Amino acid sequence: MAADSATDAHPPEGLKPNAIGFVDALVIGLNATSPAYSLAAAIGPVVALVGVYAPGVMLASFVPMLLIASAFFYLNRVDQDCGTTFSWVTRAMGPWAGWLGGWAITMTGVLVIGSLADVAVTFGLLAVGLDGWAENEVVRQVLTVLLILVMTALCVIGTEASARVQNVLILAQVACLLVFAVVALYRVYADTGTLDSVEPSLSWLDPFGAGGASLTGGLLLGVFIYWGWESAVNLTEEVEDSATAPGKAGVWSTVILLVTYVSVAFAVVGYAGPEFLSENAGEEEFIFALLAEEAMGGWDWVVLLAVSTSALASTQTTIIPASRTALSMARRHAIPAHFRHISPRFRTPDVSTWWVAGIAIAWYLVVRQISENALFDSLTALSLLIAFYYALTGVACAVYYRRHLTESVHHFVLIGLGPLIGSALLAWLLVESIGDMSDPANSYSGVSWFGVGPPLVIGIGIAVTGVVLMIVWRLVNPEFWSERPDVADPALVHGDNKES
Repeated sequence: MAADSATDAHPPEGLKPNAIGFVDALVIGLNATSPAYSLAAAIGPVVALVGVYAPGVMLASFVPMLLIASAFFYLNRVDQDCGTTFSWVTRAMGPWAGWLGGWAITMTGVLVIGSLADVAVTFGLLAVGLDGWAENEVVRQVLTVLLILVMTALCVIGTEASARVQNVLILAQVACLLVFAVVALYRVYADTGTLDSVEPSLSWLDPFGAGGASLTGGLLLGVFIYWGWESAVNLTEEVEDSATAPGKAGVWSTVILLVTYVSVAFAVVGYAGPEFLSENAGEEEFIFALLAEEAMGGWDWVVLLAVSTSALASTQTTIIPASRTALSMARRHAIPAHFRHISPRFRTPDVSTWWVAGIAIAWYLVVRQISENALFDSLTALSLLIAFYYALTGVACAVYYRRHLTESVHHFVLIGLGPLIGSALLAWLLVESIGDMSDPANSYSGVSWFGVGPPLVIGIGIAVTGVVLMIVWRLVNPEFWSERPDVADPALVHGDNKES
């Protein structure tokens, strides 16, 4: 009894170790990308840019993702910290760069959670025939907020509960996508489609088929649809075999996404034809609703359900990187200490999780009152933050391992050269994004904010806010900024030991 009382008085610190396994981490990494929703949102605009070469663009977009996933794998081997990019960049490049990397990850969650929940609600209502509710702004917003609160509660209750929910959702999502792809391709070859179908060709895998400028625009969209797989690595402190399993889950997530995206892209482009997709590119995620009705008739609810479950799953998994990055930053005194609180009962970062959800809800409601297009513009700004912290991670990998890169060809290619190439590609896309977003005509709103497009203003605003908060906290509590860059410990590079 005395031992029990001592345990109650001093509950175990830290996140719950070995809460989930490799497969659970893999599923969470997959669901964080929201495959069905990402495809639905991107396929029309990509085809409008590159025509039938959309599968090739998705193949090309995979390359920088795989190279950065390699960086995540090797950095996680030597530092199993749920803050991932924040912790690694701080170790390799110092606290200023690390803080900005952590800020970028946290803000991506804030920007996208509301939109994902809104899509989950909308397509869920459409799938069950409640079209009137889906068109009612008040109903949608109320249900969206309630959904965010429910998914946040699941995140707080425990990683195991989250994993069980995610396993069900990924099965439903993939099954629905495969049914749609099979039916669409069957109707193409049976010549029973109602649109201008085109028989698929392997030449569609050529990403350069549509020319350089179109490829650039397509790659920008491609980065968005692959983003999110690193949620598996943010769970590193809660996954069995934390030194290797989370990193492997991240890498395998990108590979499975590649197969899924290319397969469904072939089916969609083949069934609908590039002209139909280009004409309806402005419908964004609703393009799948149109295609579902065309291809599957009374069974269109299958595809609508796929998009709904995709966005629903991603609503939950997108909270994970933001909340755990905040936890990691608080533990290192980079942000206020109350963000590092861990629920004694559930062993999850309850305070940071609820804060992320609360700010995300506020962002969603405020931006939604401006206009639906303003919400879409905030999502466009995501590409700036994503490219920034992915590129930063790739550079950090090479820098942190710099004393080991010449030990073998394996180290030089997979730990040094590969991540640096991935970072360079993403830095190029970042610059291209800024140029594209500077033109107001390229935004959803189509209006000028301070002479440039709203997405660029949002992106710059978030960056400036982060810099200001960082400087203020540096003055209030300078402890974190006393940390100095380090290099990878040889014992960890060459062995299976974890850092203590």
